[in-house]
Amino acid sequence: MDLDPEGIFRDDSDSDEEFSQEKEPTKDLVVYLVDASPKMFSPTTTDGGKDDTHFHAVMSCLVQALKAQIIGRSYDEVAIVFFNTKEKKNLQDQEAVYVFNVEEREPLDKPTARLIKELSSIEDTFLSNIGSRYGITPGSRENSLNNAIWVAQALLRKGSAKTTTKRMVLFTNEDDPFGSVTRATKTDMIRTTVQRAKDVQDLGILIELLPLSRPDEEFNVSIFYADMMGLEGDEIAQFLPLASQRLEDMTDQLRKRIFKKRKVKTLTFQLTNDVCIEVNTYALIRPTVPGTITWLDAMTNIPLRTERSFICNDTGALLEEAPKRFHPYNNEVVKFSVAELSAVKKLPNTANNLRLLGFKPLNCLKDYHNLRPSTFIFPSDEDIFGSTRAFIALHKSMLRLGRFSLAFYGTSSNSHLVALVAQEEVTTSSGQVEPPGMHMIYLPYSDDIRSVEEIHTASDGGVAPRATEDQIKSASALIKRIDLKDFSVCQFANPALQRHYGALQVFALGEDEMPDIKDETLPDEDGLSRPGVVKAIDEFKTAVYGEPTMRKKKKKLQVGPMQMLQERGRPLLRRLPRKARAMTGQILLTMES
Repeated sequence: MDLDPEGIFRDDSDSDEEFSQEKEPTKDLVVYLVDASPKMFSPTTTDGGKDDTHFHAVMSCLVQALKAQIIGRSYDEVAIVFFNTKEKKNLQDQEAVYVFNVEEREPLDKPTARLIKELSSIEDTFLSNIGSRYGITPGSRENSLNNAIWVAQALLRKGSAKTTTKRMVLFTNEDDPFGSVTRATKTDMIRTTVQRAKDVQDLGILIELLPLSRPDEEFNVSIFYADMMGLEGDEIAQFLPLASQRLEDMTDQLRKRIFKKRKVKTLTFQLTNDVCIEVNTYALIRPTVPGTITWLDAMTNIPLRTERSFICNDTGALLEEAPKRFHPYNNEVVKFSVAELSAVKKLPNTANNLRLLGFKPLNCLKDYHNLRPSTFIFPSDEDIFGSTRAFIALHKSMLRLGRFSLAFYGTSSNSHLVALVAQEEVTTSSGQVEPPGMHMIYLPYSDDIRSVEEIHTASDGGVAPRATEDQIKSASALIKRIDLKDFSVCQFANPALQRHYGALQVFALGEDEMPDIKDETLPDEDGLSRPGVVKAIDEFKTAVYGEPTMRKKKKKLQVGPMQMLQERGRPLLRRLPRKARAMTGQILLTMES
């Protein structure tokens, strides 16, 4: 019988729909549809009190989204389509639709620095070069919105639906695009456009609407777009808040590289001499570092390849790498080849092998035993059928008994003792938070553990003073006052990486100033200045160091007369000749001893 690797973790009472999961696509294809009607260029008052246009807001949003995409998902492809324009530019020769692009790039392609630079300045010349018009006018049968969806659908024909996600993102501030035409024509245009949108969605293409509202006029989704997008009941009421949040998220995207979700390698998990199962490994947490530098030829911009050669100093001839190596041992020179050296470092028959040694209680595993980021393992029936069944039996038993499994993990170049800790699935109303499986924690060998020297001694050789009860209570009160509520490492971005990405953006786009980088690791000045926190800090300092006047007296007493003489005499010593300076320093050392 076939087993579902995801569904096998659920209980019998759970429904199948809650655990259904399709293979995640690897690429995102997006067509941005931007309304260019005159209404988009009408000034409106923003939250900051400035007069701006919705077209400017959309362009700023797209520029920020493309900047973040180059860093986060550079393999995704985008296209920008304006509709309700005077000029037309599209392969389908549709009126009032303009596909914006730059040279050396397909209409639907990866974003480039040139695309972002020209898009950021398009607003200055848009009305003169491309033009704006009311796309649907009385007496006209031209449906610019329907034409734009048709052109976008044609752009999204590339790519398979199994490996790509296809989307259309529509920006507009017109909630009734057919309000200016007569009733018979209006009914026909609405029917045609809604049917076109349904046909697009049937092909697996998502349509997202990001409406733009005025302060005195809210966007009414119910007039037309609810029917086009298939919204019903509570979905209509919840649509505007969600769309507004989506628009803010696009504008304020974090510069974060998004990695493809894929397995690291497949391992054979040997439970006994006769029983083996197959598991896949995944890297859930790894340090993110800036991308590698690629050296280019200054004339052709072709990537260069680095090669190393050994040259004889006497003859200038190229030398081959030494075929033999040696190592001194017991007053003898032991010679071996490079292949022999490589073979010595490897353990036989351990490559990609995970061997179970036994089980231990979870309280035997300490936090400081973790040598490096853990690896997540999940069962697979691709080569060894029944692996999922055996893995789940182990997983549920380890959770029930509170045990972890100790195993030996051998790779082609190294070997480790590892602890396999079962993780239970955690879900919320928004979806899965923690997947079910096991974490492979890398443990130290006995050779890796170092003994700690005794450091709790005073400077005079006696026992160092211990904290009093009052000092411990003051420290506890301070900790409670500065407690981080709902802390998560996901709240903090690496400031060094953010500055690196910002510098790349400045050089690539030719910008004059570095973008503002918000450093979340800086102390919360407002939080630390609250009266309760300030009081707790002062009480802790008083309990440990005493009153401020006492601290000053102690500090003065700690400075001896010889130290004062040396400190005050240093400026005078610098003015003396070298020989006199040396003699004076020797006298001071003699007096001190």
